[in-house]
Amino acid sequence: MKIIQPSFAIESPVHDAEILRHIERAARTCYKTEHKIGDLENTRKFVARLIRSGHHTTIEHFSVTVRIICDRGVTHELVRHRLAVYSQESTRYVNYAGEGIEIIHPPGLTTLQMQRREAHFWKVQELYEQEIAEGLAPQIARGVLPTALKTEIVMTANLREWRHVFNLRALGKAGKPHPQMLELMVPMLKSFKHLIPVIFDDLVLEDEP
Repeated sequence: MKIIQPSFAIESPVHDAEILRHIERAARTCYKTEHKIGDLENTRKFVARLIRSGHHTTIEHFSVTVRIICDRGVTHELVRHRLAVYSQESTRYVNYAGEGIEIIHPPGLTTLQMQRREAHFWKVQELYEQEIAEGLAPQIARGVLPTALKTEIVMTANLREWRHVFNLRALGKAGKPHPQMLELMVPMLKSFKHLIPVIFDDLVLEDEP
């Protein structure tokens, strides 16, 4: 049994200029103003106007893939965003015997609380391995595994959907997000803002001016 930290990695090649050019070409089709495509600075201003005006369907023309490592409870919330594609580590097929289970602690636990949990998770691993040794398939033995089990999930969504995800899961537009969701989504939003600022700069976090 190992304790690991949640993490994420943006797997798509994300090139700000190419994305904005792509969006501009698509959006100008609506107005038949392709002849107005100019330098990159004008492209940035044009896409910024699309964002401000709420013409967000135009940014659905580009998608980003992110690989996320978190506990299974977080993914239960994440996959509720239906305008996205997911590929997730399956407890039906992955056999955790031998290598041992990996666990993610939520933020804010005391040392004593972590020690108590870890003692419990060692017992969970022992029970899981016993059931596997007795011939149960992983898809049956998984019933003893905790929500704190580490899982890996690959999520692909268009830029409009990512804005929606961040509004709910990083900015709390529909209520305070779960602490473990915030632990992932706040730094993820900061990464998106760094990579494609025109699309995400208006999503302001509490610690930003």
